Amino acid sequence: MKIALDHVVKTFNTFRAVHDVSLTVESGELVALLGPSGSGKTTLLRMVAGLEFPDDGHILFGGEDATLIPVRERGVGFVFQHYALFPHMTVADNIAFGMRTARAAKRSRAEISARVAELLRLVQLDGLGDRFPAQISGGQRQRVALARALAVDPKVLLLDEPFGALDANVRRDLRRWLREIHAELGITTLFVTHDQEEALDLADRVVILHQGKIVQQGTPRAVTRTPNSAFVMRFLGDTHRISARAQGGRVELGALTLDAPDVADGPAEIYVRPADLEWTRSGPGLAATVTRVIDRPGARRLQVLAGGDVLELDVAPEVEVAEGEAGQLRIVRSRIFAAS
Repeated sequence: MKIALDHVVKTFNTFRAVHDVSLTVESGELVALLGPSGSGKTTLLRMVAGLEFPDDGHILFGGEDATLIPVRERGVGFVFQHYALFPHMTVADNIAFGMRTARAAKRSRAEISARVAELLRLVQLDGLGDRFPAQISGGQRQRVALARALAVDPKVLLLDEPFGALDANVRRDLRRWLREIHAELGITTLFVTHDQEEALDLADRVVILHQGKIVQQGTPRAVTRTPNSAFVMRFLGDTHRISARAQGGRVELGALTLDAPDVADGPAEIYVRPADLEWTRSGPGLAATVTRVIDRPGARRLQVLAGGDVLELDVAPEVEVAEGEAGQLRIVRSRIFAAS
């Protein structure tokens, strides 16, 4: 099922949460809405679900205008961050709940039981159907929530911060599992997250929002390798910002000269990530002094002072370097934007 948002606007009191957003999610695609708090991502998801209605614009499901269709009639499956399971119902009854509503009343008891058993196998919870939510782990409860959403054979699957309440190791396991489920079922999926790693691990396409607007969208590779603005560069990953000045399509930084053909003359900002920097004891580069050495499994991180800026970079664990040592930084990659 293809979803399209056509010039959608949503205002709460005097605050415009979504500004004229147009977005298409292709059939079978898994798209992440990524952005900081207040960027409009959850509002967009709720409008697709039918829990909120836009003040302007249209929401299309497979070419049909679904803008004013109630949530019960949209055929969406919704998974929330905090599971929203019925504590007094067993796992099996939670999964079966949607199939027992008027919309799915034609299913017999035997059909519902067979579907519940099928979904329990799909979400790897065989044998747990008779337990109650309080008797299973958080990760298992989120699997139940997903099975319940899938039970009604939704046209679209919507996930709102689905793993936000879980610890890091469980989140990683569930991300891999959800990607496998999506590959098997091929349901058009839209999910909201503020976790960059989650979006980049899971999504076919990442849509980055800021202040109610889409500021960039593309594959995980595209948005991480070619961020189109200083905001996206700052938002995605561990990033250093170095002030400089652009002149004639170039930026000078100490003894280094960097090409900046698209940056107008004037104040500029150079953005680099730790992986974009290399440490060397001699040769051309930016003069730097090591202020701290941080040992981590499989790597060493150096904190250095270079031209008044504190920067961090990673070196191989066998590299011998000490606090107070002087050397040079090479900038392997960078993105340069006019100062905002």
